[in-house]
Amino acid sequence: MHEDLVGRLKASPRYQELVRRRTKLGWALTTVMLVIYFGYILLIAFDKEVLAAKIGDGVMTWGMPIGLFVIAFTVAITGFYVRHANRVYDDLTDQIKREVA
Repeated sequence: MHEDLVGRLKASPRYQELVRRRTKLGWALTTVMLVIYFGYILLIAFDKEVLAAKIGDGVMTWGMPIGLFVIAFTVAITGFYVRHANRVYDDLTDQIKREVA
C-alpha cells in the first residue's frame, strides 16, 4: 500500500510542479549566494586595497560594511526562502495531500 501511495504521489502533476518550482528557486538562490560569497572571497584575495580603504576620517574600512552585507544578505535570502515556502509550497503540499490521500 505504501508503494501505491508513493506511485500516485510521484504521478501527480501538482507534485511534479512543486518539485520543479522548489528546485528552480533553490538553484537560483544558491547561485546568487555563491556569487556574493565567492565575490567577497575573491575581493579579499585579489584586491585587498579596496577593503582596506578607509571610509571618511575614522578607522572604519570598506571591508567591514561589505563583510556585514554578506552576512546580512545570507539572513535575508534565508528569510525570503522561508516566506516563499510558507506562502507557495505549503499550499501546493496541502493540495497534493488532499488529491493523493
